Amino acid sequence: MADLHSLTDYDAKLLLAFGESLKLDKKFTDFLIKNGFPELGALSSAINADTDALQWLLDNGYPEFAVLSNAIDNEDAAIAWLEKYHCDFLSKFAAACRKEDEAVKWFVTNNLHIYIRLIKIIQEILLRQALASDDVHKLRMS
Repeated sequence: MADLHSLTDYDAKLLLAFGESLKLDKKFTDFLIKNGFPELGALSSAINADTDALQWLLDNGYPEFAVLSNAIDNEDAAIAWLEKYHCDFLSKFAAACRKEDEAVKWFVTNNLHIYIRLIKIIQEILLRQALASDDVHKLRMS
């Protein structure tokens, strides 16, 4: 398998843009895509439940980011994949996004402020998604 990517590969300014993209600010997603970081734009969209973006990550050499999105959603196979391929940081990041105490404490103890900011944004996204899935008016009838 090719070298795997991690969020630690990016400088703070790009991670700040990624955070704004997570909030669905299209200008930041466009910035990431147009400036050579389409994987961060796609990851942002995947975390916001865009299955096309998830597939783009898989098809374009960023399977670990697709798996990260699924691990954030507490999918057992994704969590196991991150562990199997020693994606320790991504695994811990996903766990913190899921509000697992030990992982959250690790980020706080290590003063990883930019990642704590991203984790909080993702926790808000997960809450919004959970609330939307509980809204009977938004359920599709098949």
